[in-house]
Amino acid sequence: MATSKPKKPEMTQAADNLAAAAHHFGQAVSQKVDAISSAAAVKMKKVKKAAMDKGSAVQVKLDALMVKTEAKLKKATGQAQKSMSKAVRVAKKKVRAGKLAAKTKLGELKAAAEPVAEKVATKAKVAARKVAATGKAAAKKAVAKKAAPKKAAAKKAAAKKAAPKKAAARKSAS
Repeated sequence: MATSKPKKPEMTQAADNLAAAAHHFGQAVSQKVDAISSAAAVKMKKVKKAAMDKGSAVQVKLDALMVKTEAKLKKATGQAQKSMSKAVRVAKKKVRAGKLAAKTKLGELKAAAEPVAEKVATKAKVAARKVAATGKAAAKKAVAKKAAPKKAAAKKAAAKKAAPKKAAARKSAS
């Protein structure tokens, strides 16, 4: 096949020029996009660095705040321990004082109670002797009383035995 010559060579030339212009325009746009992308990447790096610096500054501030908080906590813990130790010391002193007072009071009570206890013991001995003496006398009386009814009962029993014999003798005699 034979190629036909274009009827309008100016149009063909214009089409070629337009194609070349479009190609150059595409390259220019592509270069502009690359330049904008590079500029944006540089800007992003700067922003990221600033954020990291600010983040580092924030981190430093946060670390300083944590150190201060830990120091306050340690101080408060120390004060609480001191208060607790003081309270324990005061309580121990009070207990010792109470024990000493109790021992002193106990000693006084023992000293006061010794004469009373001796009197009570003496009275108890005297009362025990009286009870023993009374008990012996009561025991003798009780034995005597028990023995007396036994003798009387024995006499009554002997009389009862003899009474039927006497009654039988009286009947036979009559």
